[in-house]
Amino acid sequence: MYYMIYSEDIANSLSLRLEHRPAHLARLQQLAEAGRLLLAGPTPAVDSADPGAAGFSGSLVVAEFMSLSEAQDWAAADPFILHGVYARSTVKPFKKVLP
Repeated sequence: MYYMIYSEDIANSLSLRLEHRPAHLARLQQLAEAGRLLLAGPTPAVDSADPGAAGFSGSLVVAEFMSLSEAQDWAAADPFILHGVYARSTVKPFKKVLP
């Protein structure tokens, strides 16, 4: 089943994001290579595809896991959580309808 992981950044997270981005992306790449990643990306802090110094306010990941607890454990081990980029993450079941 798919689960959505919505994570919210701390204020002024951009420098921490950049520092820990390679490890964060490596975990997402593993999900993609396993065919389990539906989508992933950040939410810009301003209405722009390239927010520049404004940075990001959070991220959304939708991926396949065996259970809610597995998705929660995966989210809790994210380098962005471990290094304080995210203030919190919410994990919920997700049902893909379209497309």
